[in-house]
Amino acid sequence: MKTVITYGTFDLLHQGHINLLRRARILGDYLIVGVSTDAFNATKHKQAYNAYEKRKNMLRALPYVGDTIAETSWDQKIRDISTHHVDVFVMGDDWKGAFDGLRAFCEVVYLPRTAGISTTTMKHDHLKRK
Repeated sequence: MKTVITYGTFDLLHQGHINLLRRARILGDYLIVGVSTDAFNATKHKQAYNAYEKRKNMLRALPYVGDTIAETSWDQKIRDISTHHVDVFVMGDDWKGAFDGLRAFCEVVYLPRTAGISTTTMKHDHLKRK
């Protein structure tokens, strides 16, 4: 079985997220999604609209997602790759090059983002309408 892993906050789940998860799942037989916890997001000066448990449960309901794990730090990825016997690490191409060091442990793939869609843009557009 070929296992794929990706990470993210996945707040305000949108078509860009769905496209990334669908394409990531196609790269293997089983997709694990590392979901940034609220505490980890705080270390990045980021606050999600939806709490961790809600984001995790929404992702688990998607047909592409085999399982979710908590992303609690930047440096857990090598441990996760080893623990879950990951073959392919996937991120959006806005992270291109950032995780190349993981190539010693598994294949690293950067997938193109869905043009014109981002959580940041959605939040900004919502605030403009108020």
